[in-house]
Amino acid sequence: VQLQASGGGLVQAGDSLRPSCAPSGRTFSTYAMGWFRQAPGKEREFVAAISRNAQSTYYGDSVKGRFTISRDNAKNTVYLQMNSLEPEDTAVYYCAARSASDAYNVYFRERSYTYWGQGTQVTVSS
Repeated sequence: VQLQASGGGLVQAGDSLRPSCAPSGRTFSTYAMGWFRQAPGKEREFVAAISRNAQSTYYGDSVKGRFTISRDNAKNTVYLQMNSLEPEDTAVYYCAARSASDAYNVYFRERSYTYWGQGTQVTVSS
């Protein structure tokens, strides 16, 4: 499975962005998906996760109330709506996928994911 993330960019504080990720293949609906980010000089951090049936979501504390993860299984795409962006959100954002037998499970640990995308840069200026 190859994951292609896009939709990053350079924005000002308070703006919004909506990166997306589209895995290859025809089994997208069997994957639980997640977003992580890594800022320069920092470890990769969990951002958000969504179950394969989209009924469960989970967020990192730093983005709760500002970011929303969603998916469209018909379009084989997962989205990360990022509102009220802050300079501290500047990072490379990675999407990740794993097969999930339970339709409602979400995963927030890096090691839980099997497939990773190449990342998309998000830069927020103050």
